[in-house]
Amino acid sequence: MAAGLIARATVFTTLGTIALVGCTAPGPTVELVGFAMLPADYRVAGPTSGQFIEPANGRTPPFEHRQPVQGFSALILGDAGAFLALPDNGFGTKENSADFLLRVYELRPDFMTPEGGSGSIAVRSVFILRDPDRVIPFPIIADADRYPGSDVPVDPSIRAQRWLTGADFDVESFRRVPDGTYYFGDEFGPFLLHTDSTGRMLEPPIPLPGVRSPQHPDAGDQVPNLPRSGGFEGMALSPDGRALHPLLEHPLVGHEAVLNAYTLDVSAGRYTHRDPDSTTYRYPLDPLGISVPEFTWWTRSDYLVIERDGDQGPAARLKVVFRINPDDIDANGLLVKSLVVDLLDIPDPHDLGGTGTGQFTFPFETTEAVVVVDDSTIGIINDNNYPFGLGRHIATGEPDDNEFILLRLRGH
Repeated sequence: MAAGLIARATVFTTLGTIALVGCTAPGPTVELVGFAMLPADYRVAGPTSGQFIEPANGRTPPFEHRQPVQGFSALILGDAGAFLALPDNGFGTKENSADFLLRVYELRPDFMTPEGGSGSIAVRSVFILRDPDRVIPFPIIADADRYPGSDVPVDPSIRAQRWLTGADFDVESFRRVPDGTYYFGDEFGPFLLHTDSTGRMLEPPIPLPGVRSPQHPDAGDQVPNLPRSGGFEGMALSPDGRALHPLLEHPLVGHEAVLNAYTLDVSAGRYTHRDPDSTTYRYPLDPLGISVPEFTWWTRSDYLVIERDGDQGPAARLKVVFRINPDDIDANGLLVKSLVVDLLDIPDPHDLGGTGTGQFTFPFETTEAVVVVDDSTIGIINDNNYPFGLGRHIATGEPDDNEFILLRLRGH
C-alpha cells in the first residue's frame, strides 16, 4: 500500500456504543476487500467556483476555471467496473453554491484489493443537469446577470447552456429508470427532477404533495412543514423499476425521530398519495441518528439504508448500514432494522487500510452513498464536504479525500 494511502486510512478508536433502537440481531459478517481514493483537491474544468465560501483547512478559494469533484451523495452501478456518481449541491448551502454545477460523473476505481490494485480512481464527466427548454417554472441562476447577493457576473457558460447549479437544487439521490431517463431527489423543494439520459430536464420539478421546505423557491402562503436541508436524500427504485421511493432526510415538523418514505409511480410520473402523512414506509431513527442519507434496493425483497449522526473523526458515534424489508413492520407501523455493518468498526483482515490493526473506520460526517456491486459485495463512498470535511485528517488539518470502499458480506 502506498504511503499516501496509508496516511489517509488512519483508524480512529470510537468510544461509547450504538443504541440500535428498533434493530434486530446483527446480520452478516463483513470484511474490507477494496479501497480506492480520489484526492480532495481533484478538480475538472468548468466555471470558476467557490467564490462564496471562506478559506478552510488550508484551501483558499475561489477555484479559477475549475470545479471540485467532491460531495458524492449517490452511486449507480455502471458498466465494466464503472460507477455513476452524483455530487450534491456543492459547498453545503443554497447561499454559497450558486457557482457549483450539478453534474454526474463516471468513476472507474482501480481498487486496492488482496490481489493488488493501485487504489486510484479515474474520473470522467458524463453530463451536467440543464434546462434548455425552460421547463422549470421559476427563475434559476442561469436567468440572472449576477450571482445572488453579489456583484459577481454569472458565468457566461452557465447562462448559455442553462446549466443548473447548487443554488437551484440540492440533488442528493438519483436513479435510472427502465426507459433510460433519470430521476433526481432534491432537498430544497423537495422535488423530483426528471431528465433524459444527457441531463436535460424533461418536465417541471415534481413537488411532494403537502410537503414544503423553507428553501422552496416559491414562498407562497403554505407554511413550511420540513426543516431546512430535510428533503430527499435516499431514493430507492423498486426491483421491477415501476416505483421510486424517495425518503425524507429529516422528520416532518412535529414528527420526531421518524422519517417518511413515499412512492412515485414511474409510468404515471406522479405520487400515489396526496396527504404527507399517507406514507409508504415509516423509518425509525436511532437516538444517535439525525438522518438517513441513502436508501437502495439490495437483494430479493431487502433494501439497504445508511443512518448517521452529525459528527466526524473521533467524535463520530453512528455510521451504520441497516437492512430493512417492506414486509417487516413492527406494532407501531415502523420498519424493523437489522444491522449489516458498523462503519466505525470494519474488519480489515488484509490490512487494506494500512494500520496493522485489522480494523478500519469510515469516520466521515456525511457518509452518504452505498451501491450494490453483487450479491455479496457493496460499495460505499463518502461526501467529503470539500474543503470543510475533517473526518480523516484531524491531526494534519487537511481536507477529507473521496474514499471508496468495497465490503464483502457473508451469511446474509
